[in-house]
Amino acid sequence: MEMGENQSDQTWKCFFVIFHGISYVLVRPVTERCEPCYATCPRDWIGFRSKCFYFSEDMINWTFSQTSCMALEAQLVLFDSLEELNFLKRCKGASDHWIGLHRESPEHPWMWTDNTGYNNLVPTQGAGECAYLSDRGISSGRDYTHRKWICSKFSNYTLQCPETSTVKSRVKNVSKHL
Repeated sequence: MEMGENQSDQTWKCFFVIFHGISYVLVRPVTERCEPCYATCPRDWIGFRSKCFYFSEDMINWTFSQTSCMALEAQLVLFDSLEELNFLKRCKGASDHWIGLHRESPEHPWMWTDNTGYNNLVPTQGAGECAYLSDRGISSGRDYTHRKWICSKFSNYTLQCPETSTVKSRVKNVSKHL
């Protein structure tokens, strides 16, 4: 009798080891491949979330920086979260960079280059018509001033992490076949 119980215990231990080994093999590549999930971008561009960013090395005025971005099938950078803004500040280095905010005069509201209004996520300092990213945050200046610039565009392909439920269902399907 004791021999049968040992064999049953060994069978369950073996099943447990095999099941967890298969689960690890199936789940690990999915989670490792997708952590973190960022855009795949063209050469010399940096991906963050679903966007690609280009940080220029040369200095031009605001109007030509927007034209340069359009030539790259992009636009002067737009951001919609503090997380994205902080990413841009970390990547820009010590130089100021033009961004896609502009206004007609200090009495007018800030607008993005896609004609959507700015939500004042971070206050813009200064009395200029065009905004740039500085070490202090967002400042404004005259459009004829030469600065570096940042372009942004959505990635054509973004690595997507599978939903947790998808991973769980894959593991559940494997356990049905064991």
